[in-house]
Amino acid sequence: MDDDRPDVLLTGLLFYDLVLTGLGKPPTPGEEIWTAGMGCGPGGIANLAVAAGRFGLRTSLATVFGDDFYGEHCRDVLCDQEDIDLSLSRTADGWPTPVTVSVAYGHDRALITHGQEPPYSQDVLMGDPPEARTALVHIEAQPREWLAKAAANGTQIYADVGWDPAQEWSTDLLDQLALCHAFLPNETEAMAYTRTDTAVAALGTLSELVPVAVVTRGGDGAIAVDQITGEYAEVPALDINVVDATGAGDVFGASFVAASLGGWPLEQRLRFAVLASGLSVQHHGGALAAPGWYGVDRWWSSLTDPELRRAYGFLADRIPADVGPPVRHAPVTPPAPHTPVGPRA
Repeated sequence: MDDDRPDVLLTGLLFYDLVLTGLGKPPTPGEEIWTAGMGCGPGGIANLAVAAGRFGLRTSLATVFGDDFYGEHCRDVLCDQEDIDLSLSRTADGWPTPVTVSVAYGHDRALITHGQEPPYSQDVLMGDPPEARTALVHIEAQPREWLAKAAANGTQIYADVGWDPAQEWSTDLLDQLALCHAFLPNETEAMAYTRTDTAVAALGTLSELVPVAVVTRGGDGAIAVDQITGEYAEVPALDINVVDATGAGDVFGASFVAASLGGWPLEQRLRFAVLASGLSVQHHGGALAAPGWYGVDRWWSSLTDPELRRAYGFLADRIPADVGPPVRHAPVTPPAPHTPVGPRA
């Protein structure tokens, strides 16, 4: 019998992102800087949705759109262009879609966001969540009721976590890992929450709390342990020119899920996620920078480095025969209001 469940279930806050790149240095008060690099499009939870969808995963997203131009544009992109299932999402009358301006320079960025608390919570949007193969979630200090319901449905939970602005790093948050199949923090978060001083030590602690533990290390790659298979893997990052790092962690998570659903060995899952996130930072924005199978195939087809050809040789058997049409990256400006974005061509 065919499994018609969504491959990935998602919920979270959506943003309209405006990303400026190509700055030699951060701006200072009273200064105006001109740059030729700009892109716009959906961000926030859309980063995960688009990244997963571009790897052919059936993706269901529960989020809130404002009844404004930004919300309409993001809905058009996600539904019409990226084929994301939005049946669990809602449009809120009179609520402005959050807008983020990202100023990227070097390997980092500064963010300025205008927004308000959404009128519908994650638990209201999800209700009794549909059965799904996986859910990609961002765990916070306050547990979400829908998460326990999804886990009870047999949904495998892949979780990450964000920066704690109070820098308290409460270990109570780790109690939620009892519901999770995998946990994918970055090394700063992993060390802070586990009270350890190295990424390897943090990984060791996390591996006792969740079946699959992954610690991302930015320019140093990633490390992971799979207690189910008994595998350990450590892979380096790729030497790639960074245009905008927005959403790279989301692309990493979505591609790791795609490879996991394919039953790949841990090292291949980790290399694939490192590659996909590396390819994403070469373009503006978060969601529309995701490479998908098309981007991975182009990278593999043009690769001449013999060492990388050996390390990523598994792609020859993993890349599907139909990698889909070229992906659309973030435009400098969006189309005029009420102009359909159209399917990818």
